Amino acid sequence: MAKTIELKLKEGDVAPKFTVATSGGGKISLADYQGQNVILYFYPKDDTPGCTKEACAFRDHFADFKKAGAVILGVSPDPVKAHDKFVEKFKLPFTLLADEDKKIVQAYGVWGEKSFMGRKYLGVFRVTFLIGPDGRIKKIWPEVKPEEHAAEVLAALQ
Repeated sequence: MAKTIELKLKEGDVAPKFTVATSGGGKISLADYQGQNVILYFYPKDDTPGCTKEACAFRDHFADFKKAGAVILGVSPDPVKAHDKFVEKFKLPFTLLADEDKKIVQAYGVWGEKSFMGRKYLGVFRVTFLIGPDGRIKKIWPEVKPEEHAAEVLAALQ
């Protein structure tokens, strides 16, 4: 898959704020996590191979992230109902954000033209942001390998 992503946000920038519906029927704002490290990871679609590997890797390291004082939030344009099924099927212990209107993916610059097997389409790039307790972006991973990514993020926290 060809990557054609040019991120607008840089490390040190203030993370764009949002309020959104979540898995489990809740609603959260980025401001709810002020004073904590937030791992905001963007992924294309619930219950697809790469997205499942990435979510399960975060799940498997969840206790370590908690120990490090970090919150994990997964974001995709899928609706709450799809997130709830994904959470239940893979026993995900963290919150998924339902960005159905694509405001968050656009604010973070992770929505754009992708290409798969010669076909071009609009979609979400697999990008992760580490947002510090001060609300600023501490680190950005613009290219993510789903299986190894959780360990990379954890290493950056320590």
